[in-house]
Amino acid sequence: MTLLFSLIALPYAPNALEPVISQETIEYHHGKHLQTYVDNLNKLVVGTEYENMPLEQIVAKSQGAIFNNAGQILNHNLYFLQFSSTAANNHKPKGTILEAINRDFGSFEAFKAEFEQKGVTLFGSGWVWLSSDKDGKLVITQEPNAGNPVTKGLKPLLTMDVWEHAYYIDYRNRRAAHLQALWQIINWEEIESRYNQ
Repeated sequence: MTLLFSLIALPYAPNALEPVISQETIEYHHGKHLQTYVDNLNKLVVGTEYENMPLEQIVAKSQGAIFNNAGQILNHNLYFLQFSSTAANNHKPKGTILEAINRDFGSFEAFKAEFEQKGVTLFGSGWVWLSSDKDGKLVITQEPNAGNPVTKGLKPLLTMDVWEHAYYIDYRNRRAAHLQALWQIINWEEIESRYNQ
């Protein structure tokens, strides 16, 4: 069987995000959880209308098991590729993304507070997202389970995974502490690039 989708390569070493995200979490979260979604989707789409579709299109059009696995691949790809090592010097937004944050949330601190609050209050498993609409306005959404803002016609820019497997090894049940720590490894150049595309 030809593999249609494959596990993304990380642009950093497995221990590069420590102490915010441990190497052990990366090995389980990227190497096992995400790999399982990739393997499942490759089996599920064979012989279906989704076999030759790009991932975002599958997420926008599918339902059930195909949606769940495709959504989790898209979500995790965006998640893992938005980070850079704690030693990097790009963990504060600037340029057009900072201008948009200030315009739509009042300040970067107000945005962070709202984003964390939406992450903490999402019941059960899912994702909190910063996205832009067709006019470039920024919005924060809570997406349960495998949900992704593309299903609402939005462009996903930044996300925090609030499934327990994303943080339980390092933070146990302290979801809020995990969300607060993630700001230290966000690569804002990547977020701005997504916004400007």
